[in-house]
Amino acid sequence: MKKVLVADDKDTGRELVRMVLENCNYQVYEASNGVEALDQARRVQPDLIILDLHMPGLDGFGVVQELRRDQRFAGTPVVALTASAMMGDRELALASGFTGYIAKPIRISALRDEVERMLR
Repeated sequence: MKKVLVADDKDTGRELVRMVLENCNYQVYEASNGVEALDQARRVQPDLIILDLHMPGLDGFGVVQELRRDQRFAGTPVVALTASAMMGDRELALASGFTGYIAKPIRISALRDEVERMLR
């Protein structure tokens, strides 16, 4: 069973992603901020990480930067999850080390498709 780490400071955001992914038979781990996300990632070694870009403390950009410095996560797909889907945001996220990008509000089919694509 593939492991997915979901980090979002909003409980409802994490809950939605968790429910969708558990229904697709993924094992889901959660973090409510960037520091927790790094701790969980190092402990669990997930197959995929989904990070909200705007979290208190360490944001998604800071987390992906730390992950990419660690050889264990060099090939781990990391997907940006954000409500600020403005022109150029996707390109900025990809240039910052993210592998994929999902805009909020989340379309369930888009989430499933992106996760499947990342874990192929």
